[in-house]
Amino acid sequence: MPDPSTHATTSRDIHPGGGRQLRIIRTDDPNDARIAGYRDIRERDLVGREGRFIAEGKVVLAALFAARRFEAEWVLVLENRLEGLADTLETAPADLPVFVVPAAVMDAVAGFPIHRGILALGRRRAPETLEPLLASLPRRATLVVLVGLSNHDNVGAIFRNTAAFGADAVILDEASCDPLYRKAIRVSVGAALKVPFVRGGNAAQIVEAVLRHGFEPVALSPAGAEYIRTIRRPERVALVLGTEGTGLPAALLAALRTARIAMAPGFDSLNVAAASAIALHEMAAPGGEEG
Repeated sequence: MPDPSTHATTSRDIHPGGGRQLRIIRTDDPNDARIAGYRDIRERDLVGREGRFIAEGKVVLAALFAARRFEAEWVLVLENRLEGLADTLETAPADLPVFVVPAAVMDAVAGFPIHRGILALGRRRAPETLEPLLASLPRRATLVVLVGLSNHDNVGAIFRNTAAFGADAVILDEASCDPLYRKAIRVSVGAALKVPFVRGGNAAQIVEAVLRHGFEPVALSPAGAEYIRTIRRPERVALVLGTEGTGLPAALLAALRTARIAMAPGFDSLNVAAASAIALHEMAAPGGEEG
């Protein structure tokens, strides 16, 4: 945890609500080593931060404070956003440092203008692995399996859909992007911090594992053999989604039950995030039946 006494900044305690105190540290130095974790986040988020990640915005910050699998190390906030953040900071760990800076300092550190004016540095407590995660799921469960999804907007939106429709976890293959990338977390509205996930391995390995744990994989494809609406939901189902354009590998589609979404004649393609929402809605309905 940063030591406020080692820099020429000012600090004071504030009461965000309920009589609780927080340590507020003000700095006008963009080279302050204590906020170096936020430096050049546009570029560095693509290569990782030693298990750390950037959470952006008030809603995502609240999700980080509530997350069990992650912890907040410290917060960086614009001067003019601090007062409006009081209720959210009420849920923060008592010893969490909150650095308050002018806009010029935040923009200089981040490498581009931050319009939301709220950043937090988070860290994984302990990465989850596939077998223990699958073993921990309830008897009736829904998985989302992502194969080759490298677009952060799509991954973030799928996590949001997963949370909205009550699915239990997301499994991403090694070719998919990290859902803890700043933009993916933001698009997910914090769902990437709430929904359990594991990333790693290839599609075949993931399918083998979900089958061992009693899940029936259903692969979505425009050429799917069944309409998703007509499928009676298995007690344990794994919805398998591939990247837009190329879709899922042919060998994988040949080995799995496949489903498609009904669309107007002459058009057979949906954004993968939109497709996930429709499929999750159908699997959330009792038995997957029409209604």
